[in-house]
Amino acid sequence: MIERYLGRYSEYLYALLRIVAGFLYLLHGTQKLFGFPPSGRPMQLNAMMTAAGVIEVVAGLMIIFGFLAGLAAFIASGEMAVAYFMVHQPIGALPITNNGEAAALFAFIFLYIASRGSGLWSVDSLLGRNKPSP
Repeated sequence: MIERYLGRYSEYLYALLRIVAGFLYLLHGTQKLFGFPPSGRPMQLNAMMTAAGVIEVVAGLMIIFGFLAGLAAFIASGEMAVAYFMVHQPIGALPITNNGEAAALFAFIFLYIASRGSGLWSVDSLLGRNKPSP
């Protein structure tokens, strides 16, 4: 029933999902690299955390602006899967017990974005690079 009402807005809702997810992901990168927004605990940067921060900032911006968002989201999805299995899964089997909910959700949201591409409100649509949705 609700699909009948919201279905006509699906492309706009997808664009909002892409933009909000990209923004939240970007904040993880800026927190790692620049300490902003402050988390209350100092971030220990090593080579892996620095690489993760760079991926999160660059891919986050690409996803927000819809510039090769499918490729950026695919890379971001992989980074989140690695983060989940390296950091969270060793603590416990379920995301609810190992604080891995955000990593798991980001991984699957970005996999979905990788399958859909940039969509509306994107640089790619301005450049005519968007493929039509199935």
